[in-house]
Amino acid sequence: MVMSDLRALAKHVEPGIRLAVPVDYAGVSMAMTRPIIERGARNLDLVCVPTGGLQVDQLIGAGCVRSVETSAVSLGEAGGAPRFNAAVKDGTIALKDATCPAIHAGLTAAQKGSPFMPMRGLIGSDLLRHRDDWRVIDNPMADDSDPIVLIPAIRPDVTIFHAPMADRFGNVWIGRRRELAAMAYASTTTLVTVERIVDDSLLANEMSAAGVLPALYVTEIAVAPKGAWPYGVWGEYATDTAEILRYARAARSSDGFAEYMAQARTQTEPA
Repeated sequence: MVMSDLRALAKHVEPGIRLAVPVDYAGVSMAMTRPIIERGARNLDLVCVPTGGLQVDQLIGAGCVRSVETSAVSLGEAGGAPRFNAAVKDGTIALKDATCPAIHAGLTAAQKGSPFMPMRGLIGSDLLRHRDDWRVIDNPMADDSDPIVLIPAIRPDVTIFHAPMADRFGNVWIGRRRELAAMAYASTTTLVTVERIVDDSLLANEMSAAGVLPALYVTEIAVAPKGAWPYGVWGEYATDTAEILRYARAARSSDGFAEYMAQARTQTEPA
């Protein structure tokens, strides 16, 4: 297993790739946001699993994003995601509107090596009018007309997330956040930042093994203490809602966003 640093991880994020990021409560690697921006990655096609938040908004505000496939993008208690909202209104990014089950279905299809996954819940929704890549067919297993939607496999080039710990063998503790496993299974490359590295194998303990993503599915790991901040990490620290609110106020304008990001850079740079 390759243990690396944030800038080395960011080198995997090439312009034009399909990048998967997790929902705000499942381990967002905020520590990777600035290295990706500084890397100069552009025209990224983001896949939010299944919704996006602060990281997505900052990548959009920095001009890194070409499209977003998601069921929502928001800052939770802080309200709407201002740079996302502005980009959609101005038409500077393409929006692939989805649902949470549809996102998970696409990842499951990729995991199983299938070109698609059938779903029923989308029948009758307006989403079908806006997603020409979702196909409605008659169920071939039924005798009578029985329409069903085919969701194409979602195969990210890169998945990035943050977790409490990994062991020195490259296994990563994800607990109950099984969407992180689905993302890793479906992706070509999986990059993980963690709070710490432990010596003992996480797979050796029956009490922890079920919540572990095996090293087989992990490409590189970097240690990044408080790497999800201002989001929280289960069992480690809580979300800093005040900081997210501060960002939400600042990012209502492009100038405010730029000022916030410049201040954040100064605060995180070593003395």
